[in-house]
Amino acid sequence: MLRMPSSVTSHRAYGFNGLCFMTRRWWSFALMVCSGLGLGLALGPTVATAQTPSGKLSSIAPPPMFSDANRRAKLANAFPDIDRLMAAFAQRSTVPGIAYGIIIDGALAHVGVSGLREVASKSRVDTSSVFRIASMTKSFTAVAILQLRDAGKLSLDAPAERYVPELAKLRYATADAPRITVRDLLSHSAGFPEDNPWGDQQLAATDAQLSQMILRGIPFSTSPATGYEYSNFGFAILGRIVQNVGGMPYPLYIRTKVLQPLGMTVTTLQSSDVKPSLLAHGYRRQDDAWLEEAQLPDGAFGSMGGMLTSVSDLSKWVGFMLSAWPARDGPETGPLKRSSLREMQQVIRYNGGTAVRDASGTPVLSAGGYGYGLGARQTCAFRTTISHSGGLPGFGSIMKWLPDYGVGIVAMGNLTYTSWGTVSDQALDILAQTGGMQVRAPQPAPVLLERRDQVSRLIANWNETLADSLAAMNLYLDESKPRRRAAMEKLRMAAGDNCKPQGDMVALNALRGSWRLRCATGDLRVTITLAPTEPASVQSLIVSSMKREESLDAPPVCR
Repeated sequence: MLRMPSSVTSHRAYGFNGLCFMTRRWWSFALMVCSGLGLGLALGPTVATAQTPSGKLSSIAPPPMFSDANRRAKLANAFPDIDRLMAAFAQRSTVPGIAYGIIIDGALAHVGVSGLREVASKSRVDTSSVFRIASMTKSFTAVAILQLRDAGKLSLDAPAERYVPELAKLRYATADAPRITVRDLLSHSAGFPEDNPWGDQQLAATDAQLSQMILRGIPFSTSPATGYEYSNFGFAILGRIVQNVGGMPYPLYIRTKVLQPLGMTVTTLQSSDVKPSLLAHGYRRQDDAWLEEAQLPDGAFGSMGGMLTSVSDLSKWVGFMLSAWPARDGPETGPLKRSSLREMQQVIRYNGGTAVRDASGTPVLSAGGYGYGLGARQTCAFRTTISHSGGLPGFGSIMKWLPDYGVGIVAMGNLTYTSWGTVSDQALDILAQTGGMQVRAPQPAPVLLERRDQVSRLIANWNETLADSLAAMNLYLDESKPRRRAAMEKLRMAAGDNCKPQGDMVALNALRGSWRLRCATGDLRVTITLAPTEPASVQSLIVSSMKREESLDAPPVCR
């Protein structure tokens, strides 16, 4: 099984939507009036801020949201270029057939296919063709484990031997090693050796054979819970846990508890379940010819890489993963809670950083690790990229999505270890070039908006009562009130009189944000962070001069 690839490579700045757009989408507890935004210094608060029943300003913000009403139309402009990119990739890599899709806001927005599903009959790939996706199966196994955890049937921090008794006889490499936990298995932290070449050939193993493998012993390359080592064996054991705790065979559990609730009717663990007219045959390239690989059967190792699916079904899976973002109120509709889906997509075991140069010579920085059945990376291009690749004799695939942007891509090919990493990154770059790839922006809590107005008035015209009312207990201990007043008045005098908020507030989260004060001859940048108290007061206040043409947007991840 191939590991998930590194993430995207191009630099991109982040845009944040403005206060006035946000006010059109507020929950029922808040009503904002944008038309008076520039009048706050003379007339007091400029927006009607939401209050709790006790009269306190609310510290609860609406969920982050997209500001560009034309975002999806802009992204669609990239589809013809992505089609050309994929066609060139298939020809260059001599892949018999490919299928790929672009997911936007949880739905399949574009699908493309080219080439042959079966070489001998010259049957062409179509949008219903079914490919094996190998290690991408691991995220399905992780969902099953978290379902059982959420139901109170297992603990991620319990020794795995509680659910698979054969593990109790393992001989650990050192006497002080901790017992392997379920969480260790999910995050490739069990200490088993990396086993991609070996694991590829284990799909046919029976339950009895898996038990015997465990009882004979598993060597350790590292001590459990100390490092990352990709283990297909570990995910085969997770499949056994699903079977033992879930009370049914793994394939039946996945079909009834995971796939059917999502409407993934084509996805299966057994190639014989697929109609011959839909099944993609796998090939390897040898001596300038395509040699067909045998379809591997399903068995006890299926939970690590046995799944087959179509572009449509796999897009539903990526849409399901994207549906967890952002965190919000509202009913739960999926087969797994949104919070558990987000948990899967966090780094649980760090697996390193890289610093390389791309084809143009641009430095590319990447760091991240493995969650539960998924990889998570951060680069200079995107704050968070979730992905996993899959490879078996005859097949290669990838799924990749950007939670902050609501965009994802899936791709499958029927050539051994079809390498989708670079071309999927290029497709995301093409989407970004449309201008439609904008991050979902955090929204300010009502109390943050009120503190913005108070701080703006204080900078324009210092008032002792106001200064005391908005300050957290640390603010004037960190720097005395006289010194803060003198520093702010110096900056304000240099910028001129008549200072008023200009433009949108950039909320970095519900309780931290920046805004521009436009004065007669210059501008000031103001940033505040509120304290973890009720009511939330100002614990950090930073004022600096800025150029008129300078953007207030948040800085990129890499500087």
